[in-house]
This record gives sequence, C-alpha cells and structure tokens, in this order.
Amino acid sequence: MGLVAISFVAMGMYIRIADLKDYIGKQARIAGWLYHGRSAGKLLFLLVRDGSGICQCVVEKGKVHDDLFAQLDHLGQESCLEVTGLVRQEPRSPGGYELAVTGARIIAKAEGYPITPKPHGIDFLMRNRHLHLRSRIPWCIARIRHTVVDAIRRFFNDRGFTLVDTPIITTIAGEEVGSLFRLDYFGQPVALTQTGQLYLEAAAASLGRVYCFGPTFRAEKSKTRRHLTEFWMAEPEVAFINLSGLIELAEDLVCAIVERVLEDNHPELETIGADIEALARVSKPFYRLTYTQVADLLTSSKTQQFMQDQLQVLVARRSEITSRIAELEAVLAGSSKQWQRDKAAAELIELRSELADLELRIENNPKHAQLAAQFQWGKDLGGSDETIVSQMFDKPVFVTHYPRQAKAFYMRQDRSDPKVVENFDLLAPNGFGEIIGGSMREEDYELLAARMDQEGLKQEDYWWYLDLRRYGSFPHGGFGLGLERTVAWITGQRHVRQCIAFPRIMDKLYL
Repeated sequence: MGLVAISFVAMGMYIRIADLKDYIGKQARIAGWLYHGRSAGKLLFLLVRDGSGICQCVVEKGKVHDDLFAQLDHLGQESCLEVTGLVRQEPRSPGGYELAVTGARIIAKAEGYPITPKPHGIDFLMRNRHLHLRSRIPWCIARIRHTVVDAIRRFFNDRGFTLVDTPIITTIAGEEVGSLFRLDYFGQPVALTQTGQLYLEAAAASLGRVYCFGPTFRAEKSKTRRHLTEFWMAEPEVAFINLSGLIELAEDLVCAIVERVLEDNHPELETIGADIEALARVSKPFYRLTYTQVADLLTSSKTQQFMQDQLQVLVARRSEITSRIAELEAVLAGSSKQWQRDKAAAELIELRSELADLELRIENNPKHAQLAAQFQWGKDLGGSDETIVSQMFDKPVFVTHYPRQAKAFYMRQDRSDPKVVENFDLLAPNGFGEIIGGSMREEDYELLAARMDQEGLKQEDYWWYLDLRRYGSFPHGGFGLGLERTVAWITGQRHVRQCIAFPRIMDKLYL
C-alpha cells in the first residue's frame, strides 16, 4: 500500500506539457524525453516531449550550474530528463509556451538514437517502429486515432447501442472462405474472425441495437496500401431498420467522427499536413450512386478524360518535387549551419516519400484507366475502380445495390430486382476508397439457405445462424467501418500501415 502511495505522489510531481497554459508566470516541473537540442552560444534550446506535447526549454548559461549546462549541451536525442523553470508564453514555441530553465536532472542518458533528422526509408522506420512511434508524425496520427475511437464509441453509446464483445476465434466464415486464418483449437479446425457481424445478428435479436469494436483478420494475399492482415472494425447491427435508415446511420457516424477530429485535433492535422478544408466540407448529404450508375460512369468518356487530366497534374507535381529535392540536396551539401541542414533533411524525407507515391500513381494511371474502360456489370468494384470514383467527388460517396453474385451470402436480396442486393459501400474522397461496407441481412430462411447452397457453404456449420431465421426472424442490417482506412483518409496517409501502432502486413512482420 505504501509503495502505491509513493508512486502516485511521484507522478504528481510533474506538470503535463499540455497543461502549461495554466501555469503562466509560475514555476513548473516537467519530465520527458529530449526531442531535439540546439546550442546558440550562451543559450540552449531543448525541445522536450512528455507524450502530451512538446515544450521548448531555454537554458541560459549562468542561470544553472556550469557542469549541468555542459551536460545538457551534449545530451543525446531521446535522453530522459526532468526540467524545472518559469512558464512563459512564446508564440514561436511548439504549443505556444516555454520554460525559462532554473534547474534540470538527467534521469537516463541516450546515445546513438537511430532515428535522426536525416532521411530514413520506410522499411528502416518500420523495423524500428518501437522507436519511430516517438516521432512527430506517428504521435499525431496516434492522437487522431484515439479521437476517432472515442468518437465512434460515444456515437453509438449516446444512441442507445449496447456494446457486445464478439469472438475472435470462430468456426465459420463471414466473408470469403479463402481469406480465413486457420488455427488448430485443441484438435478442432477454427479460424480468426473476419467480422463480428454474424454474432451481432444474434445479439440484435436480444438487445435491438448493438455494436462491436475490435480486431479482425483477413489472410488476403494483398500488398496494396489499403490492406492489413490485422485491422480494427467498428460494426453496428440494428433490428427493424431499412437500407435508407442504415445509410443515414453511417452518414451520421462519419460526420460525427470528422467533426470531433476537427475540434480536438486541429494542431495535429496541421502538423501532418492533412487537408483540413476538405474535411470541413464533409457534411450531409453525401453523394449516392447505384452500382449500375458507377459501372456506367467508369466506362464513360468522362472518366477517361478525368484520368488524362489527372495524369498531367501528377506529372507536373513530380517535376516540382524533383526540382525542390535538388535545391534541398544543395543545402545539405553546402550549408555550414546545422539547423538549415536539419530542416532540409526533414523536408527531404517528406518529399521523397511523396515522390515515390507519385511515381507509382503515374505508372498505374493508364492501367487503371484501361481497367475502368473495360469494367463489366456483375464484377465487384476493384481498388482502382473505387479510387477513380472517389477522386471524382469532393465528399464521401455511397454506392448501393451491387450484383448479388459479387457480394456475401448473407446480404438481403432486393425484392424489386433479384439481380442485386440491398447493400452499400461508402467511398472516402480523394482516392481513399472504401471505408465502410454494409447491408440489410437476408431475413427469409428459404432465400438464405438457397444462397448458402449456391456458395457451397454447409448449412450444418451455420445451424445457429439459420436458427435466427427459424425463431422470430426480423428485418435488420448493419455495417463495418475500417478504423485504419478511416484514419488514413482523415490524416491523408497513403498507406494504412501508418495508422496503427504495430501494423501486420502480408509480406512483412516487423515486430
């Protein structure tokens, strides 16, 4: 009991950097890690981070012991320290406040920290993900992800939904059987869950409005920027709803998420260069197209012209970046000032990453244009198709009523057109593609059983799922929102691996 009390008191010694605004003109003590240090003669400028923010700590020679000044002057990046000083406003400082240092204590020195301001490739950063998380961009993305998660939970909780934790180990497939991760469960073949949906349908018959929020797994052999083998989904399931109501629910959810991020994470959005103006335009109503309208759009001359215009824009941007990279490389080679070289190196990292993405998009543009021109009704929309459609609109787009053969067995057959199902995908703008997929569920026992037979699914494996139709079947529907894809769209990250702390990708398992 005594140890707990001591630990708690020790935690109370320090002021969070995010709370320094409440201590202007007062002495405060912070603890954290040295993010960056710069010497200017008799002044040291130390950027210290503590997880809540970054504070500039100004150390003046003569105001602290000479030995301490010398130690701080040579302190390595990511060394752990505590700093005491007078809090004052400084608009040029990160966060708008700084400490005029009166004392400091080095808790743990660090030397040779591998992630320096100089350029690093993505493979290097991912191999060192445990350290890379401390860097500014991952820190911002993590805070935004936290807000998105909280916004989702609050949205459903405030609307009378009940959280139901669905199994991670399952005996049945909710999506394509080929993407199941197979496991041996004490001699019984099982798999990691692809979705909590089927179990939620059972819970909805008890509680009416339910949702789950947890990890899901897909063994898809895909290396695209949109795919992870382990990702998080928020999945609501609602009794006594129709497709229109389900779409409205998804629309309200996305608007609530974006509104919260804009309110709570504006500084982080600015730091990572997110398109804040585009996010501010996200409001109801979203665009609504049927699958058939999208098929017509993809094969139209309008789309071909759009792709040609886009290619010209991409090539022009590549030229701009190439010129800027040459300028920055000259700064690195010729400048005698360390701060100029550090600044140039940081910008080079971003530009080289953008250039690599541009090269890929330029290479893929003609291929995607050709695939769009050859699109045939009946196929599911591919990633390139979704990218094209979402680039042609400035707000999210609902695509509804897909062909029955292109979608999962549980989706409700449209009673007015048996060729299609009552479903939707929500495509995020600016080429980010699908972030939500949902549908009404087939409530008719005979129709569901027949569809399962068509798909080669054994009814005995789904006996309990069919029971939901035997005993008081009811109209219901739901959807799944991919957390990493949503965060990628909001933050402007081209690859979802940046949007989860420890990504799982088909060809790489870093940590």
